[in-house]
Amino acid sequence: MKLKYFLQKKLLYLCKNKNFKDHPGSTVKIKANLQLFADNGDKTEKATPRKRSKAREEGQVLQSRELNSAIVLLSTFVTLRILGKYMYEQILECLKVAITVYPTNDGLFSIEGLMDVYVATVVTFLKIAAPVLLVALIAGVASAYAQVGFLFTTKTLGIKLNRINPLNGFKRIFSPKSLVELLKSIIKIAIVGYIGYSYIKVEMTDVLSMMDVDVKSSASYLGSTIINAAIRMCIAFVVIGVADYGYQWWEYEKSLRMSKQEIKEENKEVEGNPEIKSKIRQKQRQMSMRRMLQDIPKADVVITNPTHYAVAVKYDPKESDAPIVVAKGQDYIALRIKEVAKENKVEIVENKPLARTLYNTVEIGGKIPPELYQAVAEVLAFVYSLKEKIR
Repeated sequence: MKLKYFLQKKLLYLCKNKNFKDHPGSTVKIKANLQLFADNGDKTEKATPRKRSKAREEGQVLQSRELNSAIVLLSTFVTLRILGKYMYEQILECLKVAITVYPTNDGLFSIEGLMDVYVATVVTFLKIAAPVLLVALIAGVASAYAQVGFLFTTKTLGIKLNRINPLNGFKRIFSPKSLVELLKSIIKIAIVGYIGYSYIKVEMTDVLSMMDVDVKSSASYLGSTIINAAIRMCIAFVVIGVADYGYQWWEYEKSLRMSKQEIKEENKEVEGNPEIKSKIRQKQRQMSMRRMLQDIPKADVVITNPTHYAVAVKYDPKESDAPIVVAKGQDYIALRIKEVAKENKVEIVENKPLARTLYNTVEIGGKIPPELYQAVAEVLAFVYSLKEKIR
């Protein structure tokens, strides 16, 4: 798109030029800066597993705090709904003791008496609050673990000076992300508030009728109504939290995106610089060739093409039940094999089809396949007969 726009703009300029109008059939050369069309570092690629792992180590994880809060609140109010009667009985018992037993206790205002009252109050409070707190704790941990998994890192606790910079703080307040969070809060309050208002509005007639009943029944009904309204609001809160989780996922993936240049740099870090890897492979080939050339003097025969292929074969019944290829090469390497063979007085036999077949089917250090036994045996027999005549 950049190239198309650039050319259109350039042609429009030339069309307005008088010299260009006078010579409509002339050829026009346009100079274009190719740097304009180079990779500008736009982060359009998905994050690599290594980038995701690094982000996780630094505490940058996908998590919706809205969903966590919603699940904790919902589990808390559901627990209150289930254990409401039990909690009411415990509070009533505590009040009965405070009204009937403590006034008759002569040692109430002594150290021992006050300690007894304190311990009894704490125990009663734990009996009432412990189930709710335990459920809330389990719900919070389970929700966080489901989203993040097990993660322990101290990097998020480090001091970052840019966080206390007033200018950066001002920018964060009026950033697009802050505006989105504000909009989310307004929508959340509006939806949850409307659901609570709708439920209370329906129950309002029954609430007014509670004026004619006793205090116990009235309190029980009001408590039940409030908890039911809270549960409905928390369910709506959970739905909003799920939607927020989707939004956080989109934000998280967007923040982890990488440019093509970053991916190239990462590949260099992981796999090494291509130039260095090429030099390493070159060194490995040189070492392998040196070892191969060192084994040629041990060969019994070198079978050639005669110019394109050379295969050195060794047969020792004590070491192997079949002949072994100790060296092979093509073109320049084949020439080197023959030179080393001549220097070490290893017989060179020309057999075009056998040399080509051995080169293509047997690796260095590999045994000759059974289907080539006959052909290789004939060559070895010929070599052995030559050696016998020389002796």
